[in-house]
Amino acid sequence: MTSQNLRYKKYARKCAKDFNFLTRLYQLYALRIIFIPFASLFYKFKISGNRFALKNTPCIVASNHISYFDPFIVRWASRRNLAFMAKKELFDESNYIAKNISRLGAFPVNREKLEVSTIKTVKEVFKAGWNLCIFPQGGIRKNKKIENINKGFVVISKMVNADILPVSISGLEKYNWNIFKKAVVTVKVGEPISSSLSDEEIILCWRKQVADMSGYELAD
Repeated sequence: MTSQNLRYKKYARKCAKDFNFLTRLYQLYALRIIFIPFASLFYKFKISGNRFALKNTPCIVASNHISYFDPFIVRWASRRNLAFMAKKELFDESNYIAKNISRLGAFPVNREKLEVSTIKTVKEVFKAGWNLCIFPQGGIRKNKKIENINKGFVVISKMVNADILPVSISGLEKYNWNIFKKAVVTVKVGEPISSSLSDEEIILCWRKQVADMSGYELAD
């Protein structure tokens, strides 16, 4: 078994106890001490919407994906403890990277198929009373289109009986490093989507809300 496979196996399976006070502290440190001060040098963030929806009920926070900053932005906008489903390739880079993104509450997933380890870890996330962040488009999409939706977030929503909170991010299609001319990043939190709806209704509702909030094209 290769070192990448061993690393994936090590970090893919997490228990409820792994989503604890230290994980929350690590997230807040990375967000408030590192990300916000750094990103605020180059960007002006406008966050609005129904940020307190489902506040007392563990849910799935589902956002479009346009940059590597998105996990921090979603954590900031949603104001809640989040575990993150991350592509397994991120954990293949090095053990240092794998260890630190794991500390942030992330765990690797195979984007080609929903594996048993992923299902078990997701259940442990909700057992711990945490929320799950998913990017239904899979990888980063900078073309200002809401398309190529992976159905996995719907399957998980029904599996754990958790409603979905849609989030849109726009303005980060290109990175800005000009400290004298800040780019505007708009983040909006939408209305909850019930897990009791049909698969097609959930996907349609998420796509429409994110497209409307971001101003992106609703593509087939």
